[in-house]
Amino acid sequence: MAISDADRDREWSGTRLTLDLWHPNCWAIEATERTSGGVLAHAIYNTPKADGAPPNSVNGLFTAFADTNEGVEALLDAIRESDRAGDLFELKERFGRARDAPGNVVREFFLEYDPADMVCPTLLEHGFVHSAPVRIEDGREEWQVCFVGERTEIRDALDAVQADAGAEVSVESMSSTGYAGRTAREQRLDTLTPTQRDVYEHARESGYYEWPREASTRELAEDMDVSKTTLLEHLRKAESKLLDP
Repeated sequence: MAISDADRDREWSGTRLTLDLWHPNCWAIEATERTSGGVLAHAIYNTPKADGAPPNSVNGLFTAFADTNEGVEALLDAIRESDRAGDLFELKERFGRARDAPGNVVREFFLEYDPADMVCPTLLEHGFVHSAPVRIEDGREEWQVCFVGERTEIRDALDAVQADAGAEVSVESMSSTGYAGRTAREQRLDTLTPTQRDVYEHARESGYYEWPREASTRELAEDMDVSKTTLLEHLRKAESKLLDP
């Protein structure tokens, strides 16, 4: 039985995104902002508590990386000095390259810290599922996530993450993860950022690509409440991705 366009749109079931993220009260963001090293965040474990006391901290498994031993040492010292970081326990050196971390020098460690400082629960609450180690460098976090809702809901979900976590979030890339039979046009649309896609779709729906044109760039800019220069920048980038052979 043939699959209609409508059925195809319903059948694909997820979107993969790369997010550039900053949020407050994060020891890794603060430490990497002050040093030349970086951190990969791998996994989180509950911290054992005596006498059944409720946990107020977690242990995370991380990799510190830098180009030199001095860079890694400076990074680890900055983490230890943070008032948001608890006890830091380094693992044996043989574990260092097991996770293919960037940098010439890597060191794995466990760190105890307050789960209230984590942004992961907020991302999960709004439909973003963590799919790879988080990379933290230069005071920013790079998250590889899958969004399990409809693609049209992503912008509202990101706005909610920013509001709830006091975060700054931008989308670095986006692609579909579900139905493999998507057309070449749909796959090219997946390479656009949300803003580029919004501008392109509005231009197309407004007759900008008709001959003769049914809308000018000035009218499109007014419709989207942006300057003509900003609209043209987004539109040209979208066209460049869609036309790239």
